[in-house]
Amino acid sequence: MPRHLIAAGKAAGAMAAAAMRHPAADIAGGVVVSATEESQPAGRLEYLIGGHPVPTEDSERGGRRALLYAASLAPDDTLLVLLSGGASSLMAVPADGLTLEDKRRTTATLLRAGADILSLNTVRKHLSAVKGGQLAASSPAACTVLVISDVVGDDLSVIASGPTVADASRFADALDVLRRYGGIDQFPPPVVRRLTEGAEGRIVETPKPGDRRLARAEAAIVGSRRNAMDGAVAAAGERGYRVLRIDDPVVGEARVAATSHARAVLALASGIQRPVCVVSSGETTVRVTGTGTGGRNQEFVLAAAQLLDQLAVPGAVASVGTDGIDGPTDAAGAYADTTTIDRALAEGRPPDRYLSDNDSYAFFNALGDLIHTGPTGTNVGDLQLFLLA
Repeated sequence: MPRHLIAAGKAAGAMAAAAMRHPAADIAGGVVVSATEESQPAGRLEYLIGGHPVPTEDSERGGRRALLYAASLAPDDTLLVLLSGGASSLMAVPADGLTLEDKRRTTATLLRAGADILSLNTVRKHLSAVKGGQLAASSPAACTVLVISDVVGDDLSVIASGPTVADASRFADALDVLRRYGGIDQFPPPVVRRLTEGAEGRIVETPKPGDRRLARAEAAIVGSRRNAMDGAVAAAGERGYRVLRIDDPVVGEARVAATSHARAVLALASGIQRPVCVVSSGETTVRVTGTGTGGRNQEFVLAAAQLLDQLAVPGAVASVGTDGIDGPTDAAGAYADTTTIDRALAEGRPPDRYLSDNDSYAFFNALGDLIHTGPTGTNVGDLQLFLLA
């Protein structure tokens, strides 16, 4: 039985290379849509570079190529689909009547308004010809889907906007998202028109649970934020820390979540012998009201630093994106300790001013407290660490 491959996301190249090395894979051909040029293993795979975090014409080219390849297969073929964080942007095909710019403007408006990933992807699915189960539905082949999750909760219909699984959301839900995040008037008219016509039943919905076109598609999570936590816990233990692991995800608006999470960490760690390392993970959002530059991890740390300033013992906090990229910056995140606020004030940098202007990058850059890892090649959400002496 011929086996074919489509890989999309920040880890697409590495996942495709691993599949090609597997002795039982026997890959006949396929398409790989990734974020950067990487070493391409010898074989029969076509490599394309998409755009991230904003989809580009290359993203559309990659998405259309993936759709065409999936549709070209025969019923007795098997399609191995490898998905990882970033695939929503890297593999983009606007639905009929829309342009890539319509989708870009919609995504940018939702992000500025602080939309969470579930809300964002509800809209994306209904503006796309590949998301929301449409990639798998386009292919006569049986689909095996392996996914590295960058979504809290590991919902397969949300990761990469679910191109191979049924979509339970509807056009009406997507229209409600626009109303909640900015209002209808803030979005491109073709987008509003499509979602309105869909909600009125004039456009065919995305594939829903029970759709026969998806009956031969099976999906599984092969990596998630818990794997990143496993690594952090092991590394902290090797360095002599007593480790407290918090599995509940850290979510919500970054500056609000940071304060409540930091208080919870300090309370939970109060009875543990020091030094202690508290490990958590998740994904927060930022509601942009200022004109500065930053990311959710940097804003999280800036808000948490003001609680650390009140500690009677040394302590530190760090938050990083596991892909090495935090918002539109070159940093993965930032760290702060019990000296951060005093150092900033001594330089005439009141933290509240930077926080209100969403300018956490400038704040930490001036102090030399940004964390730079470079792109890691995959994304499983954000990792937070608290160290208490």
